[in-house]
Amino acid sequence: MADLGKGVTAGKLASNMQKKITRAQEKVLQKLGKADETKDAAFEEWVTNFHKQLAEGTKLQRDLRAYLAAVKAMHESSKRLQECLVDMYEMEWYGKDEVNSIAEDTDLLWTDFHQKLVDHALISMDTYLGQFPDIKARIAKRDRKLVDYDSARHHYASLQKGKKKDDVKVAKPVSLLEKAAPGWAQGILSAHHVAQTNLSRSQAEEELGRAQKVFDEINEDLQEELPSLWNSRVGFYVNTFQSVAGLEEKFHREMGKLSLNLNDVLDKLEEQKAGKVSQKTAAAVKSNTGGTNNALTPGGTGAPAIPKSPSKLKPGPPLPPPPKVTPSKDLKPENIINLFDDAFVPEINVSSPSQAGSWDPWEADGTETAAQTAETESDAAAPSQPAETLPETTNGSTEDAEMPPGFLYKVVVMHEYTASDADELELKSGEVLLVVTFDKPEEQDEGWQMAVKESYWLENKDLKAKGVFPENFTQRL
Repeated sequence: MADLGKGVTAGKLASNMQKKITRAQEKVLQKLGKADETKDAAFEEWVTNFHKQLAEGTKLQRDLRAYLAAVKAMHESSKRLQECLVDMYEMEWYGKDEVNSIAEDTDLLWTDFHQKLVDHALISMDTYLGQFPDIKARIAKRDRKLVDYDSARHHYASLQKGKKKDDVKVAKPVSLLEKAAPGWAQGILSAHHVAQTNLSRSQAEEELGRAQKVFDEINEDLQEELPSLWNSRVGFYVNTFQSVAGLEEKFHREMGKLSLNLNDVLDKLEEQKAGKVSQKTAAAVKSNTGGTNNALTPGGTGAPAIPKSPSKLKPGPPLPPPPKVTPSKDLKPENIINLFDDAFVPEINVSSPSQAGSWDPWEADGTETAAQTAETESDAAAPSQPAETLPETTNGSTEDAEMPPGFLYKVVVMHEYTASDADELELKSGEVLLVVTFDKPEEQDEGWQMAVKESYWLENKDLKAKGVFPENFTQRL
């Protein structure tokens, strides 16, 4: 017999073709209702579950691969961002080595996270789905063997029905050959016909037995495997998502530690920068005034510490205590104005820290200047103004001045301040600020106030240039 390659012979090819034709004929007869079809409702339900499970697993695998791709993309973005910080971080800045180490640890953490996701989730997913193609192929084979079984069953049934008709026609000649044959030969021909019929029935019975055996073997295996596979999905889903959740929790915990370390380094860098600015400011004040003005700083070492900006969501430090008012030794009781009257608003000649210098009221004792003597003589010559009249005059001038909406009070800038955010004011020594209320009081942070510069308000009469400022860089008027 001719060999067609790869072990396929012409006889085997013809046999396979005959099977396909027989199966096609059987399916047509079943659809037309001329042949019954073997049904198994329980098995069909398991097949439905199988296809559902396969669809769910395929979708989970696809989404898991997309998640891993996103992790890898995030790793690359994080790596570029860390490299940018390392490149910009100057050698003399605080924590240069710590920043380099944090960048390396961050990169290693992302790499480890991605690899563990592959090992504990993706590979397990691929192994789980790897069993479906074989089972799917055996389900299709069972369907073909079921058609073969039905076809053999129907063929054998038709031969059984034909046997009954042959038994009735045993005495009658069945062909022209039998009619033409002599009487002694007709019996031989009839016996030959019966033998042929019996042989066909025997072959059909054997074929039915073989078809049923093949079908039963594959059917029994699938009856055991399909329910077991369906029940295994719960444990697999639990293990997969627990693995992902556990790896994510560990990754974010370790990444949080690195982020806190980086934040601490940057905070100390900011403190280092602020310290250098404070030293420069103190040196400038000392050179301009010949001394040190300690009135506005708790430690008495120059400019006060800058409170955190509201945009950084950290409360500022408490305000430094105001300087105490020391009365003059020669101050007479009848000349004392009630300083605690709410209506009292003294007029103060504002000067910058460089102009004011340090002043001790006790040093003036016995050393009156000419200006002070002249002022005393002028006061003696002119009729004294009652104390109650001076508060009335101050109130009148304050009420006459047009103040911005929400005005609270005035402050004078004692130290220069460079704004670090768009919502902050640039401060220069000697500037007067009009403090106003916040549009949203809940947005105010400790140590910060909202104001508009008095010069801007008098010129423009609007609050477009208002902003926040550190309160401990000013003194209230």
